[in-house]
Amino acid sequence: MFATLDAVLADAAAHLTRAARDRKSPMHVPVVGTGDGDLRMMVLRACDPEIGLLRFHTDARSAKTATIAADGMASVLAFDPDAKIQLRLRGPARIETTGPVADAAWTAASEYARRCYLAVGAPGSPTDQPRSGLPEEVEGIRPSEEQLLPARENFAVLLIEPTSLDWLYLAHDGHRRAQFARSGAGQDWQGTWVIP
Repeated sequence: MFATLDAVLADAAAHLTRAARDRKSPMHVPVVGTGDGDLRMMVLRACDPEIGLLRFHTDARSAKTATIAADGMASVLAFDPDAKIQLRLRGPARIETTGPVADAAWTAASEYARRCYLAVGAPGSPTDQPRSGLPEEVEGIRPSEEQLLPARENFAVLLIEPTSLDWLYLAHDGHRRAQFARSGAGQDWQGTWVIP
């Protein structure tokens, strides 16, 4: 089925680009890890066809933003059980709160998605009862653009530029695995077959 490294790389790219635009894709919400070993599931918002840049949205006040600022690396784990494909990626990461990428992502997000950044405290802040952290006036509603204005300062994008990619295909007749690396963004991927 996957006879060449080019076919494998194309498969990985197809899975990730589909995952970024199709919420029904099993890879739409991969696991993202930071240098401190913390893991969380995040919605993949964008992936270019060369797997050069992955974009996620996050709260600028979250602990992971400080971790990424200090360490500058992140990893991603995605799995498609029907295709039996696992992807592991790792590379330099950064948080952007301003600039064209963050501004475009903010503008393109729905009102409901942007509403999350109205939370009165940072993610992980203690609370005396189960609650969303949203102000009462926006709980359960689609907020207006005016109501969303204060949320913009809490919005950030997490950008990961993968420099390593591990592709694993689980097959009854024998698993297949390939690894790819590149020296930096914009460079060509170099791959090799490895024993699964």
